[in-house]
Amino acid sequence: MADITMPQLGETVTEGTITKWFKKVGEQIAMDEPLFEVSTDKVDSEVPSSAAGYVTEILVEEGQTVDVGAKLAVISADEPAGGGAPEAEGEPEPEAAAPGAEGEPAPEAEAPAPEGEAPEGEAPAAPTAAAAPKGGAGDGGRVPGLLSPVVRRLINEHGLNPAQITGTGQDGRITRADVLAYIDQNGGRASAPSAPAAPAASAAPAPAQKPAAAPAPRRGADDEVIAFSNIRRRTAEHMIRSQATSAHVLVAAEVDYSGVEKVRREVREEFKAKEGFSLTYLPFIARAVVDALAEFPVVNSSVGDNELTVHNRIHLAIAVDLNFEGLIVPVVHDADQMRLRALARSMADLAHRARSRELSADDIAGGTFTITNPGPFGTFLTFPVINQPQVAILSTDGIRKRPVAVELPDGSDAVAVRPVGMLGLSFDHRAFDGAYASAFLAKVRQVIETRDWSQEV
Repeated sequence: MADITMPQLGETVTEGTITKWFKKVGEQIAMDEPLFEVSTDKVDSEVPSSAAGYVTEILVEEGQTVDVGAKLAVISADEPAGGGAPEAEGEPEPEAAAPGAEGEPAPEAEAPAPEGEAPEGEAPAAPTAAAAPKGGAGDGGRVPGLLSPVVRRLINEHGLNPAQITGTGQDGRITRADVLAYIDQNGGRASAPSAPAAPAASAAPAPAQKPAAAPAPRRGADDEVIAFSNIRRRTAEHMIRSQATSAHVLVAAEVDYSGVEKVRREVREEFKAKEGFSLTYLPFIARAVVDALAEFPVVNSSVGDNELTVHNRIHLAIAVDLNFEGLIVPVVHDADQMRLRALARSMADLAHRARSRELSADDIAGGTFTITNPGPFGTFLTFPVINQPQVAILSTDGIRKRPVAVELPDGSDAVAVRPVGMLGLSFDHRAFDGAYASAFLAKVRQVIETRDWSQEV
């Protein structure tokens, strides 16, 4: 017998949604034959079977979202009698002992749920067993089923009582969709619970209660309700988690792109004819970032538990917009080993495959520093949210011709029209201070403005 579990599709992915099973209970499957399709906030993938034999159980239905490591199915080497029994319907028989996490004995006591959650990239906590047997909303305040880290965080963020939420998952488990539906129906507010007994007198003040969310505006008859897509929900969760994890600070610098623009004009036609795509400003910026990271390595790091991991290899993540439906951040691995043309090719290839939904899990794993590029929309200055567990992200904003003061060879000043744009660095103040961040950004600007780019194209 072999258990099939939810794989880790990317180092920051904590859960996935089963979108399709390719086999039914009783059917035979070969090793590495596609068994199911899973959707995460990063990528949609067909997952091959890790064992050969016959599918004897499917524990997670299509459309269900479960944590990484959750048991999905069972494969047996022996063919089931009669070609495989149909999946059991209705509630399973109760076990002698109170159930705990899947495949594990129930803990003796439940640890209190933390207010926050581990940063992305760290292993998520195992699902917490309910404090009492499963029950519904009116079952004496008991919590239905198990609470995954994502569900527990949503409940804590909105100050909800899990006993009042009807679970539709396996064995009455509360899913994220159940919580979101409850929030939608109640305007983000928990229903008033029964009055608790008066607390005993204590010298310590009671902890401050999280204020309830403001009521949602009334829906008009002509309003349109658009459910969050999978990628939209996951993006929202990651952004909130990042804001709660990192001490975000922004530094910005104005950059003169005259030297870059001169080279771009000179090689524009030849480059497109040879490479098949246009040469934009982004590869020049990425090349400058790689050089600056070599000089300021702490920017290429991640924060752990009271420690900083400085990465010796530079894996450059580039945010890609998916037709305004969401963002995905594929990674140029070992970007420090590439010159400008190779960087441009790699970024163009990743962007094309991202929009074609052809990225693999490896394409989105392992990023150590991220660049986001809203510049084509003419932005002036962007304060981006850090891509956890990294410690910094660079925004490349719009480049426009503007009059600027320049110093002439004889030391006098003049006004000239130059292509100028802003670079915004959002960094985690836990990892380093403003002086270090500013020096790094100054190095990026220096490389862009002073390098002889004709040697790289």
